[in-house]
Amino acid sequence: MNKMDLTEKQLKAEYVFRGRIFNIRVDKALLPDGKTVEREVLEHNGGVMVAPLDEDGNLYFVEQFRYPYSEIVTELPAGKLEKGEDPYEAGIRELREETGASAEKILSLGTLYPSPGYCGEIIHLYLATGLSFGKQDPDDDEFLEIKKIHISKAVEMVMNGELPDSKTQVGVLKIARLMDEGKI
Repeated sequence: MNKMDLTEKQLKAEYVFRGRIFNIRVDKALLPDGKTVEREVLEHNGGVMVAPLDEDGNLYFVEQFRYPYSEIVTELPAGKLEKGEDPYEAGIRELREETGASAEKILSLGTLYPSPGYCGEIIHLYLATGLSFGKQDPDDDEFLEIKKIHISKAVEMVMNGELPDSKTQVGVLKIARLMDEGKI
């Protein structure tokens, strides 16, 4: 069986919005069959999520009001990348800012594409262990509360729909699997 070329080629790009956090462009693209289509693309510098796990199997979450949903969301600590910022270094920064923690070891859990149909954001996922805690230092517009939840309870919460944030769900389930396999 021959493999079809699925690649689409950008023919034209027009920016319709440029903002602090993201840009939006409308592209004209060439499909594999020669037809052209319009593609709306949200450009984002990406983000980082770091899951602090203590020696007793507890994860440290942050609760914060998320404006687009008009509700308080429980999430693993995360933040956006500045243009050109190293994701690993950003993870260390976000862990300290949001929880006051530093870690002896930080392990990559891979990447996540939250909405690949229209958004170019990539979230880099990390696990932080060997924790020590100091003072939180959130951004001026961040108001956070830390919540400690055991990994088994966090998995239950994911499965019950109590942790709707995608990066948090992926992080919790990957960590639980790694723990089950004895890898952490």
